[in-house]
Amino acid sequence: MSYRSAREVRFISHLCEVKLIVFPQGKPIKSLPDTLTIDPSASTSELYSQLARRTNYSIHQLRITKGSDGSAINNAKDTTVHATGVRDQSTVYVKDLGPQISWRTVFIIEYAGPIFIHPLIYALRPYIYSSAPPEGSHLQALTLLLIVGHFVKRELETMVVHRFSASTMPFRNVFKNSFHYWVLAGLNIAAWIYSPSAPTAREPNNLLMFTGLALYAIGEFGNLQAHLTLMNLRSPGGNERAIPEGWLFDLVTCPNYMTETISWLGVLLVSNFSLSVLVFIVVSVVQMMAWAKKKESRYRKEFGDKYKKKRYTMLPGIF
Repeated sequence: MSYRSAREVRFISHLCEVKLIVFPQGKPIKSLPDTLTIDPSASTSELYSQLARRTNYSIHQLRITKGSDGSAINNAKDTTVHATGVRDQSTVYVKDLGPQISWRTVFIIEYAGPIFIHPLIYALRPYIYSSAPPEGSHLQALTLLLIVGHFVKRELETMVVHRFSASTMPFRNVFKNSFHYWVLAGLNIAAWIYSPSAPTAREPNNLLMFTGLALYAIGEFGNLQAHLTLMNLRSPGGNERAIPEGWLFDLVTCPNYMTETISWLGVLLVSNFSLSVLVFIVVSVVQMMAWAKKKESRYRKEFGDKYKKKRYTMLPGIF
């Protein structure tokens, strides 16, 4: 009886291609093959590429799951087909995710709303509000600059700083995602703060105004610092994950959400506690708290003991 080394066994097994049984999940996919033969040492990215070529779909429009347990097979260059647990005659399901749009494009569309809506409403004040003077108040002009400046910064970060782990999302999501910014941060805030009866039409309270400006500056610079730290965790075009570190990340799990909140609290003070600004903050904070909780859970799941659990995920002393 002859014995082979583990290396020889692995080498021989990699020479043997496996045949996968392929089924559509949900609606039918034209030209989807019934079977697909692939080298088990090939990356899952190659598996996606083969199915994309056979179906004439974008790889981003397809999602592959294992028939054995329904778990997803991710599109990754550093994960082999064999490593996913798929073997010869295994069943995989392929789902058509529908038309896709890049995350970067979605972010650009989302943030563009307030950038155009606020100056437009401000310029049309005399036509929208019958009693509005030709010029807005000092606080109205200042609040306009803060809000537009915030979203211009976001646009620049989207184009230069952000590195996305996922390339695309379903196109229909652009409408849902844009509602938060175009309606709540755009029309909702602009329609109220530029009114002649708004709190921003009054004389400024210097204590509130300068405190608000200080919070806004701290929030914006802290937010940029957090995003730069996250950017440096991932190579351009890569999807690798790592544990973010630094004084902000030692304080909370998601300092980008914490500093975002600080920045908008600054806007709230400058606006003389405008109710429309407060509504936007409350909705945003609730959503960010949910994201922060998921991020903390994901870090603990992915990195185990390497990750030092934070006492607070987003707001020190609160959440």
